[in-house]
Amino acid sequence: MTASTRTAAPASVASAQHRAGTARGVELGLLVGAVLIPTYGYAAVGLAHDRAVPPDVLGYGAGLGALALFAHLAVRLRAPRADPLFLPIAVLLNGLGLVLIYRLDLETPESVAAPAQLVWSTLGVGLFVVAVTLLPHHRVLQRYAYLSVTAALALMVVPVLFPPVNGARIWIRLGELSFQPGEFAKILLAVFFAAYLAANRHTLARTNRRRLPPGRVIAPVVTVWLVSVGVLVLERDLGTSLLFFGLFVVMLYVATGRTGWIAVGLALAAAGAFAVGALEPHVHGRVDDWLHPFASIEAGQGPNQVAQSLFAFGAGGMLGTGLGLGHSALIGFAAKSDFVLATAGEELGLAGLTGILLLYALLVARGLRAGLSLRDPFGQLLAVGLASIVALQVFVITGGVTGLIPLTGMAMPFLAQGGSSVVTNWIIVALLIRLSDLARTPGPEALR
Repeated sequence: MTASTRTAAPASVASAQHRAGTARGVELGLLVGAVLIPTYGYAAVGLAHDRAVPPDVLGYGAGLGALALFAHLAVRLRAPRADPLFLPIAVLLNGLGLVLIYRLDLETPESVAAPAQLVWSTLGVGLFVVAVTLLPHHRVLQRYAYLSVTAALALMVVPVLFPPVNGARIWIRLGELSFQPGEFAKILLAVFFAAYLAANRHTLARTNRRRLPPGRVIAPVVTVWLVSVGVLVLERDLGTSLLFFGLFVVMLYVATGRTGWIAVGLALAAAGAFAVGALEPHVHGRVDDWLHPFASIEAGQGPNQVAQSLFAFGAGGMLGTGLGLGHSALIGFAAKSDFVLATAGEELGLAGLTGILLLYALLVARGLRAGLSLRDPFGQLLAVGLASIVALQVFVITGGVTGLIPLTGMAMPFLAQGGSSVVTNWIIVALLIRLSDLARTPGPEALR
């Protein structure tokens, strides 16, 4: 090693340490804003509804701030070079979700959900800290690819044994406790897909009309399609089916760069959706509601949930009615879960709704950026898969409540009521932070 090389190495390390310190400083500053905005929203809801600031507003802000600081310290210690935007975006979206659920609780005092959501959010942050602190390297997950897919399939099948909830068999209820195992299955499937495609990407990339891949390679593609259709048939859950199959198609395209796989994926998804939509009454009913959202009004039965959601968006206009001043509670039992975005659209307006969607877009873009910066194929595909999970969920849910596509039963990441969802999304953010930390680590140090 020459003298100039020895001099450059410490300089490079010092520069990397300086960038890491700057990133964590930026993250801490953004976290302050991410805590203050929901705290202000909480106070605004109280003023609008009771004409008084809620007495526990300082406790709410302090609690959210403590969770954010706890998570920040874990990132600072274990992932010092990670992208500084992941954590503030997650805290802001989670905080806004708590405010929106609390706002709807005021209209439905017989069904209060905000305290439980706060407990689940705290658990999610705790698991975030555990994942950031204890996961030594993302490549550890690659060793458990087939265990992951086995566990994912088990989690998807178990709800079939339990009674349906609102027409879909996606919940496991044990007394007062209920959770949605499909939420955890999506992370396990992303791990398996990333490992499988990293090992077989070259064989799949050479596929064309004259050269088909071997049966052992193509079998998982067919299996995923059959499982996604099976989920749709047995659980009557259009959203989960679209998410699982969409996730695999996106990752398959990224791994191979072949647009033909997208065409094959869309054709298979369309065939499965058409067949199940024609034969399964629950799914067929959702398609009918999408095609004719105002049919119940014309029949003199009043607006259904989709129509009421469209009315809420229309009432919000550009700037919204103001937090606590809307009427989205008229949507009914799913106002806090499937349709929570309608409350944001009505009370924050198009401007606020656009801001929320931009936060999701920034979260996804940063995840994709981390994937593109990584050196190993498994890490690249895992980052793309995790970011795609968020992107697909946001698209499917937003499209459903705005009438763009048939409604699904999925939860808006961080915003909607749902303990399984908020915990899972905090784990996704933790994995993206670890991946981005490695992606921003210079040279040989990244390979340790």
